[in-house]
Amino acid sequence: MEQKNGIKFWAEDDRPREKLLSKGPSVLSDAELLGILIASGTREKSAVDLARELMSLANNNLNQFGKLGLTELQKIKGIGEARAITIAAAMELGRRRQIGAALDREKINCAEDAAELLLPLLQDLNHEMFCVLYLNNAQLLIKHEFLSSGGLTSTVVDIRIILKNALLCNAAKLIIAHNHPSGNKSPSEADKKLTKKLKDASHQMDIDLVDHIIIAGKDFTSFANEGLI
Repeated sequence: MEQKNGIKFWAEDDRPREKLLSKGPSVLSDAELLGILIASGTREKSAVDLARELMSLANNNLNQFGKLGLTELQKIKGIGEARAITIAAAMELGRRRQIGAALDREKINCAEDAAELLLPLLQDLNHEMFCVLYLNNAQLLIKHEFLSSGGLTSTVVDIRIILKNALLCNAAKLIIAHNHPSGNKSPSEADKKLTKKLKDASHQMDIDLVDHIIIAGKDFTSFANEGLI
């Protein structure tokens, strides 16, 4: 016998697709939007029920939810590989939209401007990643790139590669950044030593190291703001 708790038995205003069509996406809850991505439920649960279970994996925090991998998503019965891939793709599109908006910024005037660009690049990663922003004299962004990745607590950075790439793109200024997956935004002694070493080396080549930014979840620390550079 067909289950009577499926979405098609709900009042029309409560069905996520119909609700989005009539009222727009902004009125839908996170679970309802996620339910649209899941598309259909199981015999026991609706798509929105499955979405609520998924959100509970991240304590109903959408920022934490974006960090879940395919294996973690599939812990919920009814979420197979195909649905997990669809959800992961949607999360990545959201990140890329954030990055695209930040890259449209004409000028990076302060740490907050740089963090706006760096947060969507680094905040969801479960391992350390090192990123460099290359700027011209007017502090316009020439390009950004990832140079290395590491484990949960460290990454290895080759200063020679940073400076070589800066010369190749004719950069006059640099902003370096990495994330702390632990959520601790305080710089380590290794972070401070690396910053000083790169500052000294870049100065010899008339390139200015403007800042070192540590991303910790949705928060950040700026060496420039803290007087550490």
